[in-house]
Order: sequence, then structure tokens, then C-alpha cells
Amino acid sequence: MLNHSFKFYGIAFFGIILLRYFLVAGGTYLCLYLPCSPSLIDQAADPLGQDRPHPWRSIQRDIQLSVLSAGVFALAAALMMSGYSAGLTRLYSDSQQYGLWYLGVSYGAVLILQDAYFYFSHRLFHHPMLFPWLHKGHHRSRYPTPWTSFAFDPLEAIVQSLFLVAIVFLMPLHFITLLAVLTTMTVWAVLNHIGIDRLPLSFPHHWLGRWFIGPAHHSIHHLKYTLHYGLYFTFWDSILGTNDPNYEQKFDQHLAVKKIID
Repeated sequence: MLNHSFKFYGIAFFGIILLRYFLVAGGTYLCLYLPCSPSLIDQAADPLGQDRPHPWRSIQRDIQLSVLSAGVFALAAALMMSGYSAGLTRLYSDSQQYGLWYLGVSYGAVLILQDAYFYFSHRLFHHPMLFPWLHKGHHRSRYPTPWTSFAFDPLEAIVQSLFLVAIVFLMPLHFITLLAVLTTMTVWAVLNHIGIDRLPLSFPHHWLGRWFIGPAHHSIHHLKYTLHYGLYFTFWDSILGTNDPNYEQKFDQHLAVKKIID
């Protein structure tokens, strides 16, 4: 059984989380935002009018907030691992303990629960009394880049990390499942902040993509604060009326025009 100090876990996870951020966000930025990668950029008109420059000053602010967020998430990870060492969490390492089928089921269940938690907490962050303290920093990037993916105000990072802390104390999770959730969260956050001017307009707006949050869906949130609060799925936005009513029609029209041009 792992048995290290809380301080050791905190320092180790801070380094791991920062390295992951710079590798994933930085790598994506280098691949999609440099002049040497024009083949990935859709040359069709951007329906959101989002083809804007991304000043280095804005990116610096995002990186600074992300470093602070990494510290918060590292403390949360240290708490989780210290709890595991003390036998207090529901984390387990034997894949046969609940059966292999449970790995997939628990993974899907955590994503669904996290999406609901994120939607309602995110919507709450936009309350005028809370926004300046919990969410304003993230929205300084009106036209986000991959660097914006983990640019949370410290209080927001605490609220979001509480979900992960709570879930390992309440629900049996294999370490592989937890790692898969964290990887999904990282990749999805970066993907959502790419902006649709960096990818083909059709991505990911096929029939399956309409059920999931993507760069175009989340880009609208950065432009119109009262819409599109989801993390992974679009159904909470659809059910509770926070989906842009013109979203699908707007992209259907542009996809049709693009097909005619092609």
C-alpha cells in the first residue's frame, strides 16, 4: 500500500499536474496556433466571428491562474491519496474486486455525475454576486486558447476539486478508472477551449457530436455568458433552456454552404 506523507503527495502531484498542463495545453497550442499548421484550420467563414488574435498577455494570465489551480488540485490529490493510505477512501487496485465490467460502468457514472456537478456549479458561478470571486478570471479570455483550459480562480478550483475528493470517498473506483476520468477531463477541457477557428467547421457537429460539448459549443459560452454551461454533455443545457436556440441552425447553414463550396 502506498504510504507517503501529505507533503510528499502534494509536491509530487503539483509537478505532475503542471507537467500534464504544459504538455497537453502547450502541445495543442503549438500544433494548432502556429503558422506551420494551416491544414488543420477551416478556411470557411467562422459563424461565431471568432478569428481573433490571442495576445501573449492574455495567455500569461491564463498560465498564472492555471499554476494556482494546479496547486489546488495537487492538494486535493494529496488528500485523496492520504485518505487511501489510511484506508478511508473507496479506491481499490484489484481489477477483479468488482469485476472488469464495473471499470467501464463506474467510468461512465463518474462522467455523468461530474457533468451534472459542473453544470450546476458553473451556472451558480455566473451569479452576479459570485462571478467576480469565482469565475471572472476564466472569462478574461473572451476568445480562449488551450492555455485557458485550466485557468480557474482559486475558489473555483477548490469547488471543482471537491467533486473528485468526494467521489473517491463515496464510490468504489479503481485507480485505472480514476486515471481515465482525469485524462478525459484534461483532454476535454483543452478541446473545448481550442476555438472553432482552429479546426474544421464540421468538427464535431455530426449527429453524435450534438450530444457532446465541443469547441464551438463552449466558444459560445465565452461570448455569451448565459448559455452553454455543460462540461461533457449538452443535455442539461437542452433540458434547462440554456442552449443557444440558434446553435444547431447556425451550424447546419454553414455546413451546407461549405458542402456546396467543396
